[in-house]
Amino acid sequence: METNDKVEVGCHVAVELIDDRGQGEFLAFDIVPEQAADFDAGRLGENTPLARAILGHSAGSHIPYTLADMQSVRILSVQPARSQAPDDAAARRQASLQKALNAIARTDAAIFASSFSGKWGDYDPGGIEEWEE
Repeated sequence: METNDKVEVGCHVAVELIDDRGQGEFLAFDIVPEQAADFDAGRLGENTPLARAILGHSAGSHIPYTLADMQSVRILSVQPARSQAPDDAAARRQASLQKALNAIARTDAAIFASSFSGKWGDYDPGGIEEWEE
């Protein structure tokens, strides 16, 4: 354990997530304000369940954390954040969300088109694949 600082926004935290079989999984991330969150880039939003569980605790703490098969989290180290959140993090997250919503709409349309039969004929789902992403 490298330091005894408390976990807060702006920290880089290394943890071990411990499952119900006692197996551990290492995870490291920066805790950032929600608008700068991007887990793929190693930035965990302060309002996530994991961040809320460890905020205010020190390196070496072992905290109950029940989510799926996880039972606890051990804080291994707390250091200053390693990355600076880009100014466009919120816009990139919104673009990613919109892309997912568009994919859902295409899937819904394809399901409807392939299952609907009306008195004037069936819908042909052909061409839905060509919709813009």
